[in-house]
Amino acid sequence: MKKIMNRPENFVDETMEGIVLAYGEQVGFLNDDRRILISKAPVCEGKVGIVTAGGSGHLPVFLGYVGSGMLDGCAVGNVFASPSAQKMEEMIRACDRGNGVLCLYGNYGGDRLNFDMACEAADFDDIATRTVLVADDVASSPKGEEGRRRGVAGMVYAFKIAGAAAAMGKSLNQVADITQRALDRIRTMGIALSPCIVPEVGKPTFQIEPDEMEIGMGIHGEPGIQVEKLKSADETAQLILETIDRDMPLVSGEEVSVMVNGLGATPMEELLIVYRKVHQMLEEKNVSVFMPHVGEFATSMEMAGLSVTIFKLDQEFKELLRHPAATPFYTNANK
Repeated sequence: MKKIMNRPENFVDETMEGIVLAYGEQVGFLNDDRRILISKAPVCEGKVGIVTAGGSGHLPVFLGYVGSGMLDGCAVGNVFASPSAQKMEEMIRACDRGNGVLCLYGNYGGDRLNFDMACEAADFDDIATRTVLVADDVASSPKGEEGRRRGVAGMVYAFKIAGAAAAMGKSLNQVADITQRALDRIRTMGIALSPCIVPEVGKPTFQIEPDEMEIGMGIHGEPGIQVEKLKSADETAQLILETIDRDMPLVSGEEVSVMVNGLGATPMEELLIVYRKVHQMLEEKNVSVFMPHVGEFATSMEMAGLSVTIFKLDQEFKELLRHPAATPFYTNANK
């Protein structure tokens, strides 16, 4: 195992310390707890809180989106492991400003269990909570079984929509409903070329031959749909977009936002080549693109590969995407 780190057991805490030292004007620890990050952005009393949680190892998700116009708090566990219900509860309490907290996170068993316990504890003190699960990965479960799908890079769009709606002064129920409506219009599919290594495990999460690619791989190394011979960038883009199109048909005249997301070890050049093909295919369908996102938004340590996310837009979603945001890893100054 080759990693630039100190002791494996200190990997997460030292990452957290680095984030606060680098971006201390925007974020800080809650009560010196190195597993709970809280936004320092000034907010109006009564703003709905937006929180998330999950395992470490996916930067910029989840920690990189804490800040103005997006998340108010984020709790993390060890690499690919859920934080405790207690930490989630402490975060929820800290982010409540009188009108409740939206818990917005990926559809994973440990996170669901711990968030349920945290919300139940918060409810005892009359802190209102709503839960919206991100389940955008079309490869993880077939159409008709969307509730079993994993949450992957599409959660970045969800953070942006929820954060903007809350910043505009909408109620907890309004923010939750808008965010769910957005997620109903978001689909993602990814491919992996290589595994990653969890520091405390010290070995690859899976094995794949040099001339192969895993179609539909999850961000924790979960199995995809199938293993195939390595495809060209255009063939990969076509495979992903056609799969998304079958699940969520793209109609002439529609407008979408596209995210081409690197999983940790994919050069920007390769992401742009894939985006080029996706854009061309959408043009052929007479589907226009608004605010494309190309880069690393939700990674899996040093896994090589990428995902493509399609977000179908309407005028409200365009306004929410445009709304200003400033976090350590996401800045949007458009108005």
